[in-house]
Amino acid sequence: MGKKVAITGMGIISSIGNTVEENYNALVNGKNGISTIENLETIHAAVIKVGEIKRTNQQLEQQLQLPPDNNFSRTAMLGAIAAKQAVQNAGIQNINEYKTGLISATSVAGMDMTEKYYYDYFEEEACRKYISSHDAGDVTHKIAEQLGLKGLVTTVSTACSSAANAIMLGARLIQSGQLDRVIVGGTDALAKFTINGFKTLMILSDTDNTPFDNNRKGLNLGEAAAFLVLESDELVQKENKKVMAYVSGFGNANDAFHQTASSENGEGAFLAMQKALKSADLQPSAIDYVNAHGTATPNNDLSEGRAMLRIFEENMPEFSSTKAFTGHTLAAAAAIEAVYSVLVLQNNVIFPNLNFKTPMEEFNLIPQTTLKEKSINHVLSNSFGFGGNCSTVIFSKK
Repeated sequence: MGKKVAITGMGIISSIGNTVEENYNALVNGKNGISTIENLETIHAAVIKVGEIKRTNQQLEQQLQLPPDNNFSRTAMLGAIAAKQAVQNAGIQNINEYKTGLISATSVAGMDMTEKYYYDYFEEEACRKYISSHDAGDVTHKIAEQLGLKGLVTTVSTACSSAANAIMLGARLIQSGQLDRVIVGGTDALAKFTINGFKTLMILSDTDNTPFDNNRKGLNLGEAAAFLVLESDELVQKENKKVMAYVSGFGNANDAFHQTASSENGEGAFLAMQKALKSADLQPSAIDYVNAHGTATPNNDLSEGRAMLRIFEENMPEFSSTKAFTGHTLAAAAAIEAVYSVLVLQNNVIFPNLNFKTPMEEFNLIPQTTLKEKSINHVLSNSFGFGGNCSTVIFSKK
């Protein structure tokens, strides 16, 4: 794949924890963050379950020490918290000392605030400050301002594969020598727009989601933010940095099948995994664990399962979906699962696929349902989005 791309820092906030350590403890102890909605007014509050971060906007503002007249959306605040953690974790003192960029992914962007005041803009001047924070790019720029970053700042929005594509772009910028260091990840908050949208698609569950179970009913939406610090091998050696893991391969494909559904044979997922393995110069047999997209929707789990069987054939490695812990966090999903993938490599442990009971009737694929210790060198992480956006990233110890 050319130049090695090292991961030197991570930060995360999700429904199962406000730090990397808290997330890891929840994962190894089987403690999920699926609950009823508390921080958002919606008519669906009593009939769906979500992965909600139990902190109010006011508490997030206080944590970031924002002024009273700020126009931060919840999405931006979650992103700033996770990105700051990652930079601190990487031991970065001067973020502009080297050629550094920020690539942030989002789908909700600032709509969690603009939808709240939609009917008030003509009457209340005070709430108009949120109009300019609506677009996805504003979220990224606010995170950059919080970090004090003056280099490249850009935003990726490819639905639920967004953060995977942010990681890929960051890796490419390092490989090509355009940047020495890139902070990559994603952030999304719960919003009525996404709740109503997924409710209309009839793929929200009123129970805890059950990935790869024959009786799966649908997904639980979640909110989260996670960021990783990617650095060139040269910078790692120069600064004598500790490396957590490497981005060793990645692939992106689009099956162009349907606006909101994957093809039945998982063509896009298959191609993304195939490309990732090729770029990492690895055979499928080298993969020790798959962090599956695993949304617990009828379409995704069938399509992804068939794609994995096409890739791994009779030698399917252990796999699980961590979305039963966090819910589906949309554009942030690939970022939080990148953090989880690195934790798998660091701790030689596979996180369980919660709530699984009955194998799917279409094939004999059974996820790892208990915490398992195993020597792990390569993790393949899948993220698939609406519009056929399919992305795979491979993380490795060396």
